Amino acid sequence: MSEQEVLIRIQATPNPAAWKFVLDRPVLNEGKATYSTIQEAEHNPMARSLFQIDGVKQVHYFQNVITVTHQFDYESEKIQEQVCAVIQRGMPIHNPNQTVMDEKKMSREHLSPDMQKIEEILDRTIRPGLQGDGGDIEVLKFEENKVYVVYQGACGTCPSSTSGTLMAIEGILREEFNPEVEVVPL
Repeated sequence: MSEQEVLIRIQATPNPAAWKFVLDRPVLNEGKATYSTIQEAEHNPMARSLFQIDGVKQVHYFQNVITVTHQFDYESEKIQEQVCAVIQRGMPIHNPNQTVMDEKKMSREHLSPDMQKIEEILDRTIRPGLQGDGGDIEVLKFEENKVYVVYQGACGTCPSSTSGTLMAIEGILREEFNPEVEVVPL
């Protein structure tokens, strides 16, 4: 199948400068990967090629989806055509088993009980919606009743991530974890 043309469906996200490219095969068999610079993508040839498209700001892989975020003043159709061309060229040699080479990624077994509970709540309530829109959220730390997060993929530059989504996350964590918790985006 890897030698055949890749079937790609392009879907809009709530972020007008981010597009989901849904493929007929896996991009990543496990986990997710977000690249914000061509340097971060140095070990991933297809992501590196996507950054060579003028205007691309971020590339996010999740399951069979590649979300590409571009600068607001770039023509979406032109970027979409170029992304599809890169995917067609890159998928035959792409390795969906390659794990993210990211030092920040750590096993949840080593997290504090509070962090494990926060991750479990987000996995169940928030992440499915964000991932459905081509994005995600990473919890960086929890200290002094503050949960520090960073948005990924389409959520990274989406205007609603700093207002509505943030309030929803905070509301759910206050209800299910701690009524005094505050969510701080970085």
